[in-house]
Amino acid sequence: MKRGIITVIILIVVIGSIAWVLNNNKKKNDAQTALVSEGSGAISVRIATVKKAPVDLDFSANGNFAPKQELNFLSENAGRVTNIYVDKGDQVKKGQILARIDAEIINTDRETAQATLDNAIKDEARYVSSFSTGGVTQQQLDQAKLTTKNARLRLQGSARKVSDANIKSPINGIVNKRYIEVGAFVTAQGTQLFELVDVSKLKLKVSVNESQVANLQLGNHVQIKSNVFPANNFSGKITFIAPKADETLNFPIEIEVDNNHANTIKAGMYGTAIFKFPAQAPTITVPRGSFVGSVSSNQIFVLADGNTAKIRKVIAGRIINDQVEIIEGLKEGETVIVSGQINLSDGSSVTTIK
Repeated sequence: MKRGIITVIILIVVIGSIAWVLNNNKKKNDAQTALVSEGSGAISVRIATVKKAPVDLDFSANGNFAPKQELNFLSENAGRVTNIYVDKGDQVKKGQILARIDAEIINTDRETAQATLDNAIKDEARYVSSFSTGGVTQQQLDQAKLTTKNARLRLQGSARKVSDANIKSPINGIVNKRYIEVGAFVTAQGTQLFELVDVSKLKLKVSVNESQVANLQLGNHVQIKSNVFPANNFSGKITFIAPKADETLNFPIEIEVDNNHANTIKAGMYGTAIFKFPAQAPTITVPRGSFVGSVSSNQIFVLADGNTAKIRKVIAGRIINDQVEIIEGLKEGETVIVSGQINLSDGSSVTTIK
């Protein structure tokens, strides 16, 4: 019985405490509301004065150097490797023999194809002679000519395979990897033989944003700096600009760089592309955050009469870093609101934050 009375008393005390706290909070809120109502009720904002400033379009972007050409060279014929003439790190030229595959079976095929062609030529000659005397029909003669043609094509294919027994480099470059040894058997399905790379020229791959890519064109010359050789200046030209943004909403760019400097750049090293542009005339710009919603809305708030926010329609131009060019709608000396717009409507009273 006593335990039940104690429990009831505790509940009453807890409920009373909660009611007191809620009532006290209400009084504080009412006091704050009354204070605001007694004041101006203005919305706090940050502002900036409109003025013309020089436009700096220069920017830089980091990326990696890649080979101009990179080729995983595969076998075209089946056979056993009898000779290898190059090793990793060797310079090779286009057409140079890198290795040789045993051509015994391939030579046998070629000899058979040659014999077949010789017989077909003889048969065709006999059919031509017989046709003139009426011994064979036109259809039989045509079939003999077709047989000769097919035999000649087979011989050409066999001769090509004999030539392919000498594995030749398709590009100028360096042997980066060698996958075969003398005595290894390769298949016609494409056994990997060599990895060849051409680093006489390199491609610096970087990404730029939408405002930067708008100022770039194919063939533009770009200054290149290598992180490994900071004292050296390299030059390149833009050879590729992606027509579509990637998943990060940036645009991949490729810059071709001559790699004939004393300090040779290796593929895979880091580099920096420095994009420079002619000096631009001063223009009116405002912070990107000045726009209501986004830049595409073309609406901003200006400060009128010292404490009133007025909506203003403008025409936006280039986006330059965190600034936006204003082509029309603003004059020097006006004041724009750069933060706090979410709480504003046309004609709202404002107070500026120092």
